[in-house]
Amino acid sequence: MSAPPAQRPTSRHVQMMATCLCDAFFDDAARATVEVLEYLGCTVDFPEGQTCCGQPAFNAGDWAASRRVVRHTVKIFTGSAPVVVPSGSCAAMLLHGAPLEFEHETDRPAVEALAGRTWELADFIVNGLGVKTWPGKFPATVAFHQSCHSRGSNSGPAALALLGSIAELKVAAFGEGEQCCGFGGTFSVTFPEISAGMGHLKLDYIRAAKPDVMTSADGGCLLHLSGMAVKDGAPIKTLHLAQILRDALKNGGLIK
Repeated sequence: MSAPPAQRPTSRHVQMMATCLCDAFFDDAARATVEVLEYLGCTVDFPEGQTCCGQPAFNAGDWAASRRVVRHTVKIFTGSAPVVVPSGSCAAMLLHGAPLEFEHETDRPAVEALAGRTWELADFIVNGLGVKTWPGKFPATVAFHQSCHSRGSNSGPAALALLGSIAELKVAAFGEGEQCCGFGGTFSVTFPEISAGMGHLKLDYIRAAKPDVMTSADGGCLLHLSGMAVKDGAPIKTLHLAQILRDALKNGGLIK
């Protein structure tokens, strides 16, 4: 049993969960997320004690360890403000994974309460704030990879709606768009050969579309695919979705 979708916010005061990957690899994506939210009139708080959503341990089957991390997250993200996450994967963990592993725990209501106000960034912009089009311009052909964890949610359609509305941006269609990139968090470590095969298949289809930029709402997928592309000797420029939204605003002279 999973938690219900997040409720539409009544104010533009939000809390931001930066995620482990933003902390370690995608600091500019976190910065871009703040700039995008502030452009939309949001006041952004960043709880300093935040660590991880608990997904690595959850995926590895160590639910006891994962629950300890989730309990810490619930303790840090107090209040009623929406929690905005620049990661479909981490959002999915708090929305679905955490309530599942707390099904028989006494503190499940607190976990469900956090799930009820957690949003992936694009989902929050489009379905939380009601922003259906994005201003500015981004002169490039962009290949959008929808992560597995964001399927079954509003995140993928929301991201595509925003990208498709940006002036001078062309969304590149490519084959096997639903194909997993092969990352899967601990899956890529446990089954590296299978993971690499899936990643190369994905890259072959993306390269065939000849995009200027590859993007996703998930840093893990970008890290996996861009690393494989570099190792192949055929790197692909990658930007997190938040960076494209921010750069479109900059290109349009809407923010500095």
